[in-house]
Amino acid sequence: MDQIKKYYERFETDGNILEKLFNKTNTGNNTYQDIFFQEINTESLTLEDNKVSRAFSAIDKGAGIRVVDVDRTGYSFTENTDFKSLRKAAGFALAISGNNRTLPPSQVKPEVSNNNFYKSDILWENLDIREKIDFLNRLNNKIYSTDNRIVNVKISFSHESSYKLIICSDGSEAFDFQPLFALRISCTAQMKNKRETNTFALSGRYGAEYLKNLDIDKIAEETVRRIVILFEAKKTEPGEQALVLSAGSSGILLHEAIGHGLEADFNRKGISIFSGMLNKQIAAPFVTIVDDATIPGSRGSINIDDEGTPGQKTILVDNGVLTGFMHDKISAGHFGVKPTGNGRRESFRHPPIPRMRTTYMLPGPHSKDEIIESIKNGIYAESFTNGQVFIGAGDFTFYVKSGYKIENGKLTHPVKDINLIGTGPDVLSKISMVADDLKIDNSTWTCGKDGQDVPVSLGHPTIKVSSITVGTSG
Repeated sequence: MDQIKKYYERFETDGNILEKLFNKTNTGNNTYQDIFFQEINTESLTLEDNKVSRAFSAIDKGAGIRVVDVDRTGYSFTENTDFKSLRKAAGFALAISGNNRTLPPSQVKPEVSNNNFYKSDILWENLDIREKIDFLNRLNNKIYSTDNRIVNVKISFSHESSYKLIICSDGSEAFDFQPLFALRISCTAQMKNKRETNTFALSGRYGAEYLKNLDIDKIAEETVRRIVILFEAKKTEPGEQALVLSAGSSGILLHEAIGHGLEADFNRKGISIFSGMLNKQIAAPFVTIVDDATIPGSRGSINIDDEGTPGQKTILVDNGVLTGFMHDKISAGHFGVKPTGNGRRESFRHPPIPRMRTTYMLPGPHSKDEIIESIKNGIYAESFTNGQVFIGAGDFTFYVKSGYKIENGKLTHPVKDINLIGTGPDVLSKISMVADDLKIDNSTWTCGKDGQDVPVSLGHPTIKVSSITVGTSG
């Protein structure tokens, strides 16, 4: 209780704010309201051409107010949290909602969260900027000295401290402090007349003490490895081929092609290709997919979601059977289930919607070597850059930046510039082997949906897809 008082003081409010902003006369007995307070302290630095080229810091503060009706949600926000501004925003939200029906969100009052999935002993904003610049300089110098073919290095470092307070008319209230840092490196190498560019990124929910634990040598070596291997890469033939998705970062295909289709709002509206498939077999019995908020320090982990529901681990596909979706309060009310802690928003300027956190596949019964040895002709996909997915049809196209050719059960030469084309359910049905080497990728993944971006994580073990359409570019 003492902790929440500190949040009341930070936002100059109290637990009775909704009663002061709304009353039964103007909302009715069954209208749901909540208010989301947030303060975000951010800072970013960019080092390029061996000098700091950009430095930025900001404090953003405000509140979002939501009023929910059966088929309409009223949402308004204010960048001023004084009572006059909040009352004005509440009036807008109320007018938009219509507020004349019964309450649609889940009536289940969330449990009080005792989660602590991230640790911050030193606030990022309290770390001297000279220490951050020194870190960037040392990393920059190490990358250049690792390989004489490196001709350009750009390093961006950012961090934020986000304070959140959520008060709901169902009687629940929750608060959280969420630290987050992100390191992004873009590197260019030249060999004779040929240039190649690749990236490295790292992120997590840690405090500033984590900076001292980062291994600069290891980061530099991995950054350089990713780029110089492209000089050896060859094109591959297009057509149907077996595909091996490497453990870790290739989980982006799982996130985009399958994960979005399992967000409950798409299924509530009948948009997702997975609509109507609940409790049906959609993958092999050794395929289990989860969305998880509980991995310590993970970029996608949250102690609470942005509706105040505790972060938790949600099973979506259990032994090949579609068993659930990712829910916020509205979708949970529609399906008659408990919220899963997936109600997320970019900031107080946006209403919460069902969003992923860390989506991955559990380990399977095979080994990586066993999977590769089973393929006569195929592709081992190692790093992805971007892709496009159509939620309704489930169609996707992904661009593989680098990987390896598989010939007669062995990784032979590197390959690059490959497009993977398919549909989410089809890929699921063609997963024929899953290894025991689960890896969560700690890159700077950010997921976009309905004009909102939120930090996420992803990953999975090494996976074999028996057949997929492979295209080439460039």
